[in-house]
Amino acid sequence: MHTVDKVVIIPTYNEKENVARIIKAVMDLEGDFHVLIVDDGSPDGTADIVRMLQEQYNGRLFLEERKGKLGLGTAYIHGFRWSLNKGYQFVFEMDADFSHNPNDLIRLHQACVEGADLAIGSRYVKGGGIVNWPADRVFISKGGSLYTRIITWMPVKDPTAGFMCYTAKVLRAINFDNISFVGYAFQIEMKYAAWKLGFKIKEVPIIFQDRTEGQSKMSKGILKEGILGVLNLRWQSLFKNYRNRVSNS
Repeated sequence: MHTVDKVVIIPTYNEKENVARIIKAVMDLEGDFHVLIVDDGSPDGTADIVRMLQEQYNGRLFLEERKGKLGLGTAYIHGFRWSLNKGYQFVFEMDADFSHNPNDLIRLHQACVEGADLAIGSRYVKGGGIVNWPADRVFISKGGSLYTRIITWMPVKDPTAGFMCYTAKVLRAINFDNISFVGYAFQIEMKYAAWKLGFKIKEVPIIFQDRTEGQSKMSKGILKEGILGVLNLRWQSLFKNYRNRVSNS
């Protein structure tokens, strides 16, 4: 069991411009955060940069390499399983590209310490917002959030958010084998599963800033999964049980 109880999972694919800076930003925070990079075979050498930094951040920086681009959702689930096996109590998700401000990790952690089971870095609650996004991206994102809430009835203002703190008991309770989506809709389904299982969700306002380095991973396929996935999610939830039967939470 770790005496340090916090790990930040950062999935990467071609993030050589950002990875060293994002690791340093997290490591410099108070509270002794650990970082797990899950790299999907980046051809640009992202994993090599992480390997070089591991000696500098001895015992605090970890690398899991996968063969090829297998999807955001499977990267996070790989990271969740790894984190639970290592005994971490607070497991964070964040992007490598500084669209999520590392300083907000402290506020997400605090929300869970104060009683939330899952804390969401939210763009769409009071005090949250978006910087540097074109109007069409804002429209799609806000529209997608409203659409998701209408279809699922889930009381979360930013259901597609990818900046979160899970307590270990939430991750232990969810049957990852029943999480169907790997792209855009993965974030929605994980929140939906936590909500359906009765966990307390808290939205923490954040300012989301569009990446300045590297390439965005948004695509038409991701949007399509989001739109059709939410309908699917609602339909499947009539038959699907998200609870992990071997959960010890």
